Amino acid sequence: MNRAEAIEKIRECCHGIAGGVTRIHPLVPGLADAGTQAEVIKALFELTKQVEVVKKQLARLEKRDESSLV
Repeated sequence: MNRAEAIEKIRECCHGIAGGVTRIHPLVPGLADAGTQAEVIKALFELTKQVEVVKKQLARLEKRDESSLV
């Protein structure tokens, strides 16, 4: 697998994780426990932040690769 393929596969995984997080959000009120709900929402936020870090790193790597072609 080359770099471009790896980036694409990782990006697909990030999209899947983000979709999973999005599907969890509307389920949280069903937990019916404020403390648990707050902790789950906090964890979901952290997951989202970390997925964005991965995506940003992929974008930087792609830009670096593109600039070396010029």
